[in-house]
Formats: sequence, structure tokens, C-alpha cells
Amino acid sequence: MFGVPQRKRGRIQSAFEIFELIYHSIIHEQRKDSRHAVLGLIGNMLQTMILVASFYFMFMVLGLRGNAVRGDFLLYVMSGIFMFICHTKSVAAVAGAPGPTSAMMNHAPMNTVVAVASTALSALYTQVLSAFVVLFLYHAIITPITINEPVAALGMLILAWFSGCAVGTVLLALKPWFPGFVAIATQIYSRANMIASGKMFLANTLPGYMLAMFDWNPLFHIIDQCRGFVFLHYNPHFSNIEYPVIVSLVLLMIGIIGESYTRKHASVSWSAGK
Repeated sequence: MFGVPQRKRGRIQSAFEIFELIYHSIIHEQRKDSRHAVLGLIGNMLQTMILVASFYFMFMVLGLRGNAVRGDFLLYVMSGIFMFICHTKSVAAVAGAPGPTSAMMNHAPMNTVVAVASTALSALYTQVLSAFVVLFLYHAIITPITINEPVAALGMLILAWFSGCAVGTVLLALKPWFPGFVAIATQIYSRANMIASGKMFLANTLPGYMLAMFDWNPLFHIIDQCRGFVFLHYNPHFSNIEYPVIVSLVLLMIGIIGESYTRKHASVSWSAGK
């Protein structure tokens, strides 16, 4: 008798409310690890720079610089590092998103779709901005650089993010059932891609028996195609864009189906003991 009457909302109004909720969730994700969003961005940039410097010196020590593409060597290293970090960060972000048993799901209109979208977009924003800032600093302070097809190269960065989100969605669907396994699997996947992504090699220079060790990995195709767009004198022959797109879409559909099944059968008691 004293209840508040429910006001009917149109589809457009509901869509705007969802977008607003996603926006605020993105801000929450940005400030989750650091109270100031700029400090979080600087931390991510420093992590990227340290990884670039580590691989640069490793290339120099191992004498692999001669196997790189003709052009700016540090840009060659960064083209692989950016794709790798964006992919693995997206996997970790989506896999770590609040699930159906999270306390956040008790607050309407919060749901798992909003949680996954906000964490994924937050990871994309951080990685794209970090890549732009690092490239600008390198261009302005050290040496001018030229990217042959910058729009297509940015598209590969977004594809690396999308494929990471697809893998993360599958892990997110499994997390309420096997939380320990998913935590270990996420770490193993990230560590394995340090080598399996092929960011230290060019697909055109690999012999056939070694190419078979890497071409199953969508990230390997993304990095190789990205270098084809970044450098004028490199034309990838043993990788393509269609393979990572198809694999990512298949994994995303599997993850969505699994997450839907998990959401319908999830119990709050699963997370009671955590």
C-alpha cells in the first residue's frame, strides 16, 4: 500500500541509464587501484616502459637485433609489447570482473553485463592512452618516428583488446565453479604468451617447424599483422586478420553462453566462505 509506484521507462531512456551506469563503473575501475586516475595511468606507462627496456636489452644481449624488421628497432619492440600488454591486461580485467555471486550484483540495476563492459572499456582506455603517451614521448624526446598505416595499427591494438576480452569472458564464466583453477589459468596464460605471442620474432623469418609452434595463437597473428601496418618494408605472409577475429568471436560466444548458464545457477553461498 505504501510502495513507490514503478514508472515505466522507454527503451531509449533505459539505454541511456545503462550507458550512464557503465560510465560510472569505468570511473570506479580506474580509481580502484589508485585514488587518482593519473597515478594509475603513470603506473601503467612505467610498467610498459620497463617491459620495453627489458626486451630491448634482451635483444641486444642475445644478438637478435639483426632478425628485426628494417626500420626503427625500438618501435619494432614496442609494437609487440603494446599488443601483448593490451591482450593480457584485458584477459585479467575481464576474468576479474564481479561475477553473479558478487555483492555488487545485489544493487540494482547493476548486472554482470555492466560489470564486464566497464572493466573491458577501462582496460582499453588505459592501454590505448598509455601507448599514445609512450609513443609521443619517444617521438618528441628521442627520435621522430613514422607509422606507415596508423589507423590500421590502432585497429590491431583494439583487436588485441577484443581477443583478450573474449578469453577473459570464458574464464569469468568458469570462475564461480572453479575459482582456484581460473586464477592459476589466468597467470599461466599470461606467462605463456610472453613466448607464445611471438613478439620477439617475425613470422616471415621463422622456419616451418617453428611457425607451427606459434600460428595457433591469435595474438601471434595480431602482432605480425600490426608490424605489417607499422613498417613500410614488412609484408606478413604467414599471418592474417581473419583467424584472430573468428577465434575471438567463437570464444566470446562460448563465454556469453557459459556466463548466462552460471548466472542462472549461481548461489550466493559460493562466495560466502571467501
